[in-house]
Amino acid sequence: MPRMLDVSEDVRAEIGDEEADRLLAGENSPGSYDCTSCRTPGDSEQERTSTVLFVGEETAVLAFAHATCIPSQVVQVAEEQLQGAVRSITGGEQPETSRPDPGAGGGQAVLGVTSGLVLIEGDLHPALVVEPTAPIARPGSRGTTDEFLTLLIEQGFRPVSDLNTLPGALPGWSVLLAMGQLHAVLQPGTGGGSPVAWWQAHQPLQVTEGWRAAANKSHTVLVFAAPVGSIGQQPREDLLRDALEKAAANGRLVAAAMPLAGT
Repeated sequence: MPRMLDVSEDVRAEIGDEEADRLLAGENSPGSYDCTSCRTPGDSEQERTSTVLFVGEETAVLAFAHATCIPSQVVQVAEEQLQGAVRSITGGEQPETSRPDPGAGGGQAVLGVTSGLVLIEGDLHPALVVEPTAPIARPGSRGTTDEFLTLLIEQGFRPVSDLNTLPGALPGWSVLLAMGQLHAVLQPGTGGGSPVAWWQAHQPLQVTEGWRAAANKSHTVLVFAAPVGSIGQQPREDLLRDALEKAAANGRLVAAAMPLAGT
């Protein structure tokens, strides 16, 4: 019987119409699979399934994921990473590296992202700190007023007044890891469509073993955001926390909790 597969236009362009049609007809796709995002079993006969094409310099690997985890897409990865995935293909996932796009924040500034562990309520939580390199005005406006925080609050982020309280969850957003590296933060697509990248890494960002272990344990990442000049590049996590606390005290910090996709 036909599989419940999603094949994006990007994936179709890479594999060709004939192969895409065979997949959709159930000829070349497995009924059951291990989701390349959450690594739990899936069944393309019973639930919507995304086709995810990993592309290296010389190798391409087609993998499958729950459509509720990640959308169908092409993922550019280093050839050596892909060869590792070929040897153990339960382990990859997400989006292509490209120019970071503030998305909800508008403007042309690049979003700088720092990873670290933050102690809240007695537990270490994996966190990302997002800070633009320049003020971000409202999309379509000609003004120069920095509305980064206002725009994020409109998207569901909440102001942080106390760094010792866990931020609330932000539905539809997620943090994507592929092969142990940070690739993107996704936000809901317009009109209920597939998620789109709010931020994407130029190159996959390394995270520490401790950060990854904490993220895999909680399946949640805390995302903090502050206007340009609020946090800066802090070399140690204690200094990062100090900077976050100062930004919160000055009313210049918002945050949200997002589910982790990938490992």
